[in-house]
Amino acid sequence: MPFTMVNSRMVRAQVSPGQRMFSQRGAMLAYQGDVSFTPNIQGGQGGIGSMIGRRIANEATPLMTVEGSGTVLFGHGGHHVHVVDLTGDTLYVEADRLLAFDGTLQQGTMFMGSQGGVMGMVRGQVTGQGLFTTTLKGQGAVAVMAHGGVIELPITPQRPVHVDPQAYVAHRGDVRNKLSTALGWRDMVGRGSGEAFQLELSGQGTVYVQASEEKL
Repeated sequence: MPFTMVNSRMVRAQVSPGQRMFSQRGAMLAYQGDVSFTPNIQGGQGGIGSMIGRRIANEATPLMTVEGSGTVLFGHGGHHVHVVDLTGDTLYVEADRLLAFDGTLQQGTMFMGSQGGVMGMVRGQVTGQGLFTTTLKGQGAVAVMAHGGVIELPITPQRPVHVDPQAYVAHRGDVRNKLSTALGWRDMVGRGSGEAFQLELSGQGTVYVQASEEKL
């Protein structure tokens, strides 16, 4: 695993010759060794198609390629960091939640309308996070950012998980999502902040939820 937790808001990455990783621009805090940082306009291994998809979705989170030999400390905005290890499966993650990830992972985008039809499109409008979600697939690690830390909730066919859309960070597995409406207590007292909508995730997998509804 290329990432080691330094504390709840910072990770250390080991960079080796012949290997590379990608990070959000501005996420490098310090480094030791012979390490280079290059702006990446193609959005990782997803290529130009991935970049175009994210720009259409107004989710063009700029990345940089990290190569060389040494160690790098990553963090951004004081946000909490959570490391997800992938073993051949796919992580679906909001683009602005990505801090850094293994260069061995294949990056792409998924149109949210393809999961839940119109509901997937509505979800993008409600959360303000666009209609596309970034996908990372393969063997490697991903460092994601969140407000107040992350909890992993299992999703099973018998027990779907309902998440406030603004608290959603990422999910993995064979999971379907749809947006449903619900009336929360905050709406009843005039302090609605998203509880009127719930993101229902069903199937088999894991969803990563942040401890705050604030956006990054």
